[in-house]
Amino acid sequence: MPPPVAVSRDVHAPASVQAAPDARVRSTSLAHVATLVRAAVPPMHPGGRPIVGGVAAVAVLTRLLTGHGTLVGALATAATAAFFRNPHRVPSSRTGVVRSAADGTVALVSDVVPPPELDLPRVPSPRVSVFLSVLDVHVQRIPADGRVVDVQYRHGRFLSADLDKASDDNERNALLLETVDGARVGVVQIAGLLARRIRCDVAPGDEVAAGETYGLIRFGSRVDTYLPAGSTVTVEVGQRTIGGETVLAELPGATGLPVTPA
Repeated sequence: MPPPVAVSRDVHAPASVQAAPDARVRSTSLAHVATLVRAAVPPMHPGGRPIVGGVAAVAVLTRLLTGHGTLVGALATAATAAFFRNPHRVPSSRTGVVRSAADGTVALVSDVVPPPELDLPRVPSPRVSVFLSVLDVHVQRIPADGRVVDVQYRHGRFLSADLDKASDDNERNALLLETVDGARVGVVQIAGLLARRIRCDVAPGDEVAAGETYGLIRFGSRVDTYLPAGSTVTVEVGQRTIGGETVLAELPGATGLPVTPA
C-alpha cells in the first residue's frame, strides 16, 4: 500500500481564495449594535411624547438655571419614557377567545350588569377587571378580531381604580366590539386616582385585529372587560395579565382551536 501523499497548503494564498468568513456570524458594527438596542428597548406610544418632552425640557431648564440636577433630570425623563413604553406583543391564533386588553393584575371577576353606554343586554354577565399600577405598561390592546361598534366617553370621579365602584363612578371610555364570530364584547378604560387622561384611537366602524394598540391611560388605572353571558372565564383574581396575549375567557360555544391555513 503506497504511503499517503501530503497535500501542500499555501498559507500565503491571495485573500480571494482564503476561506470565506461564516455568513452566519453577524457584524459587530455600530449599526448592528444600534439594531440590537432598538430591538431590546420598546418604542414609545405617541401619546407619551409630549409628556416626555415636557419633562426633558424642565430637566434641561433646571440644569441651566441651577447648574445641578443633571442625574435627577435624566432619571425622571427616562422613567417617564418607560411609563409610555409600547412593547411588541404576539396574540395566539386561537379563535373564540377574548384576550386581556391591558397589562396588570386581575382585581375582580364577577357577574354584573354592563354599564348602559355599552348597549349590551341588561342582564348579569361576566366582567374581568384588570388593575394597572404605575409600573405596568399603560397602552390598551384590542381583545379579539372584529369591528368597533361604538365608543362612548363618560366624565366622572377619580377614585382609586382598585375599588369596585370605580366602574360606575370614575371617568371612563367604553368601547363596544363585535367579534368576527358575532359576539359583542365591551372594554372600558377607567381613570384612576392619578390618571387624568384617557386616549382612544379607534372609532365606530373601524376594523381591528387582536393585539393591536388602540388606546392609553396616563398613570394608575383599570380596564374592565364585559363578556357575553355563558362565557368561560380562564383567569383568577391576583393573576398577572399581558395585554394582547393573556386569554381572559372563552366565548360561548367556542372551541378555542388555532386557525388552520387553507
